[in-house]
Amino acid sequence: MSTGVHTVSPARLPGGGVVSRLACAVVQPLLSRVVRRIAGRHPSLFARLGPHQGTDFLIDPVDLPFALHLRPDPGALLFRAVPRDAAPQAGAVIRGRFLLLLELVDSEEDGDAAFFSRDLEVTGDTEAVVRLRNALDDVDGSIAEETAAMFGPPGRAVLARLRRAYTPEMERT
Repeated sequence: MSTGVHTVSPARLPGGGVVSRLACAVVQPLLSRVVRRIAGRHPSLFARLGPHQGTDFLIDPVDLPFALHLRPDPGALLFRAVPRDAAPQAGAVIRGRFLLLLELVDSEEDGDAAFFSRDLEVTGDTEAVVRLRNALDDVDGSIAEETAAMFGPPGRAVLARLRRAYTPEMERT
């Protein structure tokens, strides 16, 4: 496990262009609303991150047209969609299929198993990633359900549809 800060360059990440930029513009207002709500309801997340509150995480759902940039600093919280070709330098990169990442957020999927099966790629400061995972593990309830509920019945319907569409075999294709 690394204890130092590593900078991971996003230069090798595929994606960009008009579709990516449009998708980022569409989802950004939703991401801002979600991160403020989750941070307000779960302030203990920050304490669990310790010195990694200022770490820039690049979360790359490989089947979406953009990546997500997270800086879990309670004084300057940032969660934004970024085109892969314009992704910032990151201390840690977490890469996998969107639905796997969603399951990991809610501790419904074993991150170690996903990593060792190569369904999940983690590069950079692994200590920061482990701290983030532990902080998410400590949350009571489902962050995905909480987020879906913010958007009422349509949000819950979208989440239910995503979960029905997910099969572990999808992760291995």
